[in-house]
Amino acid sequence: MKKLLIIGFTWPEPATTAAGNRMLRLIRFFLAQGYHVSFGSTAKETEYSMDLESLGINKVPLLLNDSGFDVFAKELAPNMVLFDRFLTEEQFGWRVAEFAPNALRILDTEDLHSLRHVREKCQKTAKEFTLSLWKQENITKREVASIYRCDLSLIISHYEMRLLEEVLNIDSTLLCYLPFMLESKDVPEVREWPKFDDRNDIICIGNGKHAPNVDALQWLIDCIWPIIRKELPKVHLKIYGAYLPQKLKQLHNPEKGLWVEGWVEDIDTIVQKARLVIAPLRFGAGAKGKLITAMQNGTPSITTSIGAEGMQGENTWPGKIADDVNNLAQAAIALYQSKTEWKLAQQKAIELINTFYSAKRHSQYLSMRLEEVQKNLEKHRDKNFVGSMLMQHTLSSTKYLGKWIEAKNKKA
Repeated sequence: MKKLLIIGFTWPEPATTAAGNRMLRLIRFFLAQGYHVSFGSTAKETEYSMDLESLGINKVPLLLNDSGFDVFAKELAPNMVLFDRFLTEEQFGWRVAEFAPNALRILDTEDLHSLRHVREKCQKTAKEFTLSLWKQENITKREVASIYRCDLSLIISHYEMRLLEEVLNIDSTLLCYLPFMLESKDVPEVREWPKFDDRNDIICIGNGKHAPNVDALQWLIDCIWPIIRKELPKVHLKIYGAYLPQKLKQLHNPEKGLWVEGWVEDIDTIVQKARLVIAPLRFGAGAKGKLITAMQNGTPSITTSIGAEGMQGENTWPGKIADDVNNLAQAAIALYQSKTEWKLAQQKAIELINTFYSAKRHSQYLSMRLEEVQKNLEKHRDKNFVGSMLMQHTLSSTKYLGKWIEAKNKKA
């Protein structure tokens, strides 16, 4: 039996986060490959947590600094272990290496957290972001160390692949480009979408626990929306997302055309009824789930360079890109009113989904890379001296720190 253990930073929430949606697609990929999947996490479940057991997945509550995991890993003897973000690799990587040494260790970065972190710091301090600043941060060194310790890391963004390969000179054999894997849009489905004249309003989607979203929503409401509203007085801005903070909820004001709606179960239907999606992100990293949702429902989007970063390759963006208040507002006003441009943007979205994000193509590539590394695991690891050196350091420090914490907790 082929066995996969996924160690999640959180329990997946596909209905509220892009990370949860990404994890669901990975789980389905491995199930289709014939794997028996176990999913463990130290986090608490929420009302939005996915029903993993309905997919036949074994749920395993985990504890930090607990040797019970060692026994579990040894008995399970997984063929592969997938770490959800580098933080879980830091916590459990040395235990997997010691008690499931033959398991292929995979890191799903989700996005480069260090990149998002440094950009956020720069945004808050009005400092210009540079790659030099990014390389100097401790979190960057931690994240890159995690990539080296793993056998293969899944990278969701073309831009982040370039940073790792060209700026940090990480060997390409340790990396696997894997964007969102999306099913193709066929003609019958597209014909069912509401047409331009049947769509109204502008929507923004954002999970309130994600700092880039909260910043973007505040900027949109305070600075961008008043300009749009002045030109399009009959248009409404509607905001959707789980965990929205109270400071945003209290800005709900239908008289000013502003509707803070919160979480909805069927976001696809909402997006299909909207004429535009707007995502004025000033910092962030990875691929943006809200923009993927827009493409999947034939809704053109207005976003920033950060928002579109790494999500289109050499293709034209299915909407408009701008980076300052006035240009974002004018882009939204123009695209909202132009049926011709709107239809062209919608067609670009379909082309991106069917080519750039092709589930069939990326699934085949991932399957090939995993098989290639697994067949030659000993040689693969032998070539990765930096990774083995970092793992040795981890075993000499983190391991004994974890054991000390465990002993202290038991004594307490």
